[in-house]
Amino acid sequence: MNEALLRSLTPSVLGILVRRGVDFAAAEDAVQDALVEAIRVWPADPPRDPKGWLITVAWRRFLDTARADAARRRREDLVDEEPSSGPTPATDDTLQLYFLCAHPSLTPSSAVALTLRAVGGLTTRQIAQAYLVPEATMAQRISRAKRTVSGVRFDQPGDVATVLRVLYLVFNEGYSGDVDLAAEAIRLTRQLAASIDHPEVAGLLALMLLHHARRAARTAPDGSLVPLAAQDRRRWDTTSIAEGVDILQAALARDRLGEFQAQAAIAALHADAPTAEETDWVQIVEWYDELVRLTDSPIVRLNRAVAVGEADGPRAGLAALAALDDSLPRHTAVAAYLHERDGNLTRAARLYVEAARQAPNLAERDHLTRQAARLNARRCR
Repeated sequence: MNEALLRSLTPSVLGILVRRGVDFAAAEDAVQDALVEAIRVWPADPPRDPKGWLITVAWRRFLDTARADAARRRREDLVDEEPSSGPTPATDDTLQLYFLCAHPSLTPSSAVALTLRAVGGLTTRQIAQAYLVPEATMAQRISRAKRTVSGVRFDQPGDVATVLRVLYLVFNEGYSGDVDLAAEAIRLTRQLAASIDHPEVAGLLALMLLHHARRAARTAPDGSLVPLAAQDRRRWDTTSIAEGVDILQAALARDRLGEFQAQAAIAALHADAPTAEETDWVQIVEWYDELVRLTDSPIVRLNRAVAVGEADGPRAGLAALAALDDSLPRHTAVAAYLHERDGNLTRAARLYVEAARQAPNLAERDHLTRQAARLNARRCR
């Protein structure tokens, strides 16, 4: 079963149903049913035209539901015949669907959650982790968003800021390695940048390119994580770095600073340093100050504490960290790192073990466990 093929076809099939007048919640349910049927049937009987097959099955599932549900019977007059199962035009509706999900009737946070679930391919758990809320809370939020847009005609696309937020979160999930969506997020952001003259669109594209340029160096041959300071910078994609820096400089020259431009500036400073020791941490702290002003995000403040620890010493970093809620994701890992820098190996090792238990994925858990083992080995010498 080619799951990548199914994932790539899903937005287009969903878009076709929406354009035929199906409300988004019903269309998503129908497409999900079609995907389940494909997983069951295709291994033994693969279709000649996978997209046409999915459209036909999804359409039938919608009709079955509509006929069984009295509240939806008014839509039956839209259907005179099923769409042909023959070849269908190769169109890309993904970016359009991102805008449609960012509907004015939804709050920005609900629109982002709905798009990530319906179009981005993320699980409810992954979205909950991105929002720093319990999975049950996010499941309720997505359900409310579906009910809100149920029956609404999607003729009022949402705003650019919400779409950018979705693309950013999709890229982050892809970059983490849990879901391979980073390249798709870059592709869609390129499309958006080509159609909209907006400095934050450019800032997001620059940010993605600068982070993606380091992807080959982020893991060792055995699959373990390699921290930024230990990465082989010869493996960084210099072409992507140069493109990202050029895009960022053009955006910053417009003097309309936004959070994605500020994040890209930080990434550019990392990319510009020939070695980890030559990183301009003082300027990075200044950019984090701008990010705090723009977002007031606790995660930004957490990352700023790391930068302060590099620029002004680990005790300054620990002082910045002490002002933050210790329940923040990766707070314990940051504390472990700063205590190690400060020479308190016993406490750092204990904190690395605790951080490993809190890690959101296996690769990060393994990395933190290795850090604890390394420090314990040093203490026993």
